[in-house]
Amino acid sequence: MKTKDVPQDLKYFKDKVIRDVMYAVDEDGRYTKVVSDGWSVKNDVLAVVWEDILEDCEPIRRQVLRKEVSPLAYHMKKNLQDVAMLAAYAGIPKRKVKKHLEYEAFAELDNQTLAQYADALRITVDELKRVE
Repeated sequence: MKTKDVPQDLKYFKDKVIRDVMYAVDEDGRYTKVVSDGWSVKNDVLAVVWEDILEDCEPIRRQVLRKEVSPLAYHMKKNLQDVAMLAAYAGIPKRKVKKHLEYEAFAELDNQTLAQYADALRITVDELKRVE
């Protein structure tokens, strides 16, 4: 898997390694959070999972290019969100999210609504408007 395909904004992603928060006893005998150095098996599994997710996104990406669905559908799938989840994160009613999955309806959205979606998907508005 290419590094560019792995979400770079993961909090514990560094140098192609997924790192976990663990608990350890510090010098005063108290439990404290520490970041692991990563675990190669877990990283290999996550790489395969991301390849599968991106593969599942490809048919939707092609639909977006044909203007059959909006870019929102692609980004929602890529972020493993469904309508209810995205609606909750973006603060937008589910019925409107469903409507915005249509290419024409999405194209008419105002900047505030686009920003709500972008924030919920942890991407920029420019990224939201296009597919890779």
